[in-house]
Amino acid sequence: MPKKRTVRAAGAPGAIGPYSQGIAAGGFLFVSGQVPLDPESGQAVGEGIEEQVERVLENVKAILAAGGADLGSVVKTTVYLTDLRDFPRMNEVYGRYFAADPPARATVQVAALPRGARVEIEAIAVV
Repeated sequence: MPKKRTVRAAGAPGAIGPYSQGIAAGGFLFVSGQVPLDPESGQAVGEGIEEQVERVLENVKAILAAGGADLGSVVKTTVYLTDLRDFPRMNEVYGRYFAADPPARATVQVAALPRGARVEIEAIAVV
């Protein structure tokens, strides 16, 4: 039976429900959706989409590192936005984090996100 390993990163906020920050299994690392929470305070950061995307991707980076991966290892992301009008500004920040060989991606608009966030991003990486 294939083994799975729970990944915990001190540099990312703890789970706010019954889920893991990340799970490594079958040569992949599955990073749970991250919202813009400060890992130290657990509080939401930023009103602007740019600041929120930056915090989210820093949280994703921390979990990737804890699981033995990095942004270059990411093969797929899903971006959830509460307003697709934020897409161009989200994309600008996202592009700085995934400048070379960006992963496959889906972006969808949702009605609401935890803690009043405007963005949530989940990722799958190879390890």
